[in-house]
Amino acid sequence: MSNPDSVRVKLLFFAKSRELAGLSGTDDFLIPHSEIKCSELLDLICNRYNLSIIRNNVILAHNEQYCADLSEIIRIRNGDELAVIPPISGG
Repeated sequence: MSNPDSVRVKLLFFAKSRELAGLSGTDDFLIPHSEIKCSELLDLICNRYNLSIIRNNVILAHNEQYCADLSEIIRIRNGDELAVIPPISGG
């Protein structure tokens, strides 16, 4: 039985996170609570999609807004978009 507070979101993976996850995204990632700390959310994603190796080097974005403070609690709604963005290098 699912938690009544759980929400389904769309995940997007970029660069190295896409390579490690083996997909560019998913429309059905389930989050157990509608309010969650950014660090806990990132842990859930990294554990589920084999991203632990880059966990400390990624940025999480919620609806195109960076989660700059991982201790911040954010409100997630069904259909929201989360993006896992590794550092980008270039020259």
